[in-house]
Amino acid sequence: MERGYSRRSVLGILGSGSTLALAGCLSGSSSGSDIRISGGVGPLPMMQVWADKYESETGVGIDVSGGGTGVGVSDVMNEQVDIAMMGREPDEGEIDRGLFAVAMLIDTVVGTINVDNPVYDELREHGLTRAELEGVFTREITNWDELVDADIDEPIYVYGRSDSSAAYKQWGNFLGGEDDSYTENELEDFADGNFDGDQQVAQAINNDALGISMNNLNYVYDYNTGDLEMNIRPIPLDLDESGTLSAEEDYYETRDDFLTAVEEGFYPAPPAREMFIAANEEFEDEAADFAAWVLTEGQQYVRENGYAPISDERLAEERDRLEERHDTITEVA
Repeated sequence: MERGYSRRSVLGILGSGSTLALAGCLSGSSSGSDIRISGGVGPLPMMQVWADKYESETGVGIDVSGGGTGVGVSDVMNEQVDIAMMGREPDEGEIDRGLFAVAMLIDTVVGTINVDNPVYDELREHGLTRAELEGVFTREITNWDELVDADIDEPIYVYGRSDSSAAYKQWGNFLGGEDDSYTENELEDFADGNFDGDQQVAQAINNDALGISMNNLNYVYDYNTGDLEMNIRPIPLDLDESGTLSAEEDYYETRDDFLTAVEEGFYPAPPAREMFIAANEEFEDEAADFAAWVLTEGQQYVRENGYAPISDERLAEERDRLEERHDTITEVA
């Protein structure tokens, strides 16, 4: 498969249900490449941008594939690839096996509804609390009139993910609060229908005025303009539970506004989430140089491609960890 497709076309490939096809085309395929990368679908578009930029600057060939965070971890631990992309932190078992990961950027998971939802105007004005969203996704709340003061009798249709999704796991962490996260399997069992991939979920919401789900941010806003896309709309969060959106809670009109809210901490984590690159014990040879580049020069491309950069302090910590682990990297700054 040739590189050279745009980030939007990557989203389109994934959206057509071809995540596995893309992974099969690229994963483990040497094809003369110096670095092989696989893993999370969330960071995949950004990694493709980075790979193109790095290859044009250095001539180092990079193959990038999706398949999910679990696939990336398995591939890198079995030495099928050099780098794994992860949409979540490594767990203790993975760390015990020798997985070494550094944070690279922040992606954002957001609740989604259709613009033609019968109570959209009320939801846009007042937002929903975490507890209300928990009630919807666990089917304690099943009708739209239970969420707003409106004379309407319309059922809520909940859509979830059927594939292994770090984004869906993060959504479960948000819904359950600090002490009682929901597993992906639990959310799947509550849902009226589950779909394999972000694009399929987005399409379901786009076509159903009564549906609700969650998506990564880049499936809600147009990549080129940063404006809201198709019929999909983000669900505003009433974080202070005041019954209306304060000025600090109202940042949903454009992707740029939303990313600023993520960077400034107004949008919570979860469902915002750090994403990682990982290696088996350490990044080797060209992979180590690329990892250092991602945490330095590569950061300039993050915001323009629909992700939020991690804070300068956090980035410095990750650079230090990378430098301490790798003798061949004399300075990461």
